[in-house]
Amino acid sequence: MEDLKMKLGKAGAVLAVLGLLSLVLSIFNYNIRLLSWIDVWGSTMGWILRFVFIGVGGALFYLYGREEAE
Repeated sequence: MEDLKMKLGKAGAVLAVLGLLSLVLSIFNYNIRLLSWIDVWGSTMGWILRFVFIGVGGALFYLYGREEAE
């Protein structure tokens, strides 16, 4: 079970970093190839999805990324 929690924490960190990187790069009209589908539904939906990625990734990292004290 601890292994699953650590993987969820790492996945949350990756998701949040990808969201942040996509947010910064979109200002300069670039995007990560993995996340190029975000702007298919329009610019507004792309921004919403970027913030959702950051929020969900941050929440997963906050909840599962830390080691629990015994």
